[in-house]
Amino acid sequence: MGVLENRRKETTPVPAGNGRTGLFSFTKTLSSLSSFSLSIPNSIPPSPLHKFSESMMEENVENAELMITKWDPDSSTKYEFLFQENRKEAKDFIKCVKDLRRAMHFLVSENSVSEKLVLAQNLMQMAMKRLEIEFYQILSSNRRYLDPGSVSSRSSRLLAWSSSRSGHSDEEDYVGVNDDGPMASESISEEERLSELAMSDLKSIADCMISSGYGKECVKIYKIIRKSIVDEQLYHLGIERRSSSIINKMNSQVFEHHIKNWLDGIKIAVKTLFHGERVLCDHVFSFSNTIRESCFTGVTKEGGIMFFMFPELVAKSKRSPEKIFRLMDLYESITDFWSEIESIFSFELVSPVKLQALNSLLKLGESIQIILSEFELSIQKNSFKIPIPGGGIHPLTNSVMNYISFLADYSGVLTEIITDSTSPTESLLPESYFESPNQNEGPAAAISVRLAWIILVLICKLDTKAELYNDIALSYLFLANNLQFIVEKVRTSNLKCLLGDDWITKHEKKVRQYAANFEVMAWSKVFSTLPENSSDGMSPETVKARFRQFNLGFEQAYRKQTSWVVLDGNLRDEIKVSIAKNLVPAYREFYETHLVALSGEKDLEVLVRFAPDNIENYLSDLFHGTAISGSSSSSSSSSSLSRVSRCLS
Repeated sequence: MGVLENRRKETTPVPAGNGRTGLFSFTKTLSSLSSFSLSIPNSIPPSPLHKFSESMMEENVENAELMITKWDPDSSTKYEFLFQENRKEAKDFIKCVKDLRRAMHFLVSENSVSEKLVLAQNLMQMAMKRLEIEFYQILSSNRRYLDPGSVSSRSSRLLAWSSSRSGHSDEEDYVGVNDDGPMASESISEEERLSELAMSDLKSIADCMISSGYGKECVKIYKIIRKSIVDEQLYHLGIERRSSSIINKMNSQVFEHHIKNWLDGIKIAVKTLFHGERVLCDHVFSFSNTIRESCFTGVTKEGGIMFFMFPELVAKSKRSPEKIFRLMDLYESITDFWSEIESIFSFELVSPVKLQALNSLLKLGESIQIILSEFELSIQKNSFKIPIPGGGIHPLTNSVMNYISFLADYSGVLTEIITDSTSPTESLLPESYFESPNQNEGPAAAISVRLAWIILVLICKLDTKAELYNDIALSYLFLANNLQFIVEKVRTSNLKCLLGDDWITKHEKKVRQYAANFEVMAWSKVFSTLPENSSDGMSPETVKARFRQFNLGFEQAYRKQTSWVVLDGNLRDEIKVSIAKNLVPAYREFYETHLVALSGEKDLEVLVRFAPDNIENYLSDLFHGTAISGSSSSSSSSSSLSRVSRCLS
């Protein structure tokens, strides 16, 4: 007892104004403990049971003094760490602190100015300083084992273990030093074991410091170290603080690089980094909901806001038609992880992160709708006034349909954005435009109507482009070509699911009508040279005149139409078959009926230039005109997108 007596003599109350946070916390603790004071009248002598309790509490203080002074950071002869040197002794240290706290409760109720209470106060400050050092050392030296990815992967087992411990007393809380953590019964790697022990140690220290009134010191250390880890991880993911002006100055390659970084990083950030930090924080500070909310907020709020602000900055940057696809990628990524975002950032203090993610969604949606509207307007304002040679596919048709087919691949995203936000012009679509019964039902109806409307705007614009041709027949061939391209693009893409088979059938009929009109306008002059009834008697001169007229008409039509083009093979064959069906039989009948009358005619080969069998051969040469750059249906998707802005201008 000599050591204890000397310690009592050396111990003096610490002045209240020394500025030490620990004393301030302890003073608050004393104030709260005073409510537990026993109201025992002075006139009643202490009972034997009371004497026994007092003796036991004093013994607790003496035992704590032996353990705590041994690990006094200010008097340690060598730089040692308790939880690293002796795990059994670490458990005893925690138990001593808890016993010391119980003794302080008792002493406050008996005599708030006793020497024992002053000694206990100094010992508690000494113990908290040691635990503060231990807490920092475990956090800083076990960064590898407390990696958010590792913690996140074990979240379900930690949760199950925490639930199983919920009914245990304070003495049983500290499991780390017993090596019987949440995975003790499983076959685990050494790295996983060390990770589990580090988490248990941190929880034990945090519980002890918080319950002793020193939570502020513990929280400060935790926030500093874990926030640095979050910031470092975000930096490695390529996430940095940027502004809209910086994004506007990026060239396409740099812009694409940063978008890809973010899209690749969101899964890691949400499912690993932020989720792992939430799991670790919930485990270490399970003692107090308020403290774990404060800690998690301090660790992740700044990084989380910075991470989810990037899509908003992209949405606010300079718009272009091709940028819409990256905006939809960003939108889809946030919606895919929205349930996790809500769960991870469910605390009220960290809700600004969730609000930032939501705001990014809203800004992306607004920007996507604006780009769609501007795209539609650019079709209407297209001022390209040079007729496409041969009546081929207009660059506007190519670029717009490639663009719309890509939009159809994002029908899920667009459905969320466009539902209940269609423009008034779309209500002008005729009721018969869609005949499929499912087109006006369900959320997909909005995107179906929007894309159908844009295609209708394109078709109307093509009508004005057809007027640029001086030859009416060629204008009809142009319309047939372009509408056939549109129909085929719908048929071979996701547009078919959105617009339906009836839409395709309706527009195929329109293509056939354009082709029929072309045939009439291009070949009516040739057809008119042949008599309706070849068996009617005609003079030789009349027969000669008919052959000359046919020769001239056919040669002119053939010469002209060899430079015209029908790119779709099926449509080309249908047109040629139709022409041959109407022309060859009539010519054959005229030829066979009247050729005998000219048998004695000089230069018969000049007069009768075409045999019936040769007509079909000539017709087979038609509509293979010179390919027009950018008009082929096989043009690559990427090159089409790169021309969108130019073609729409």
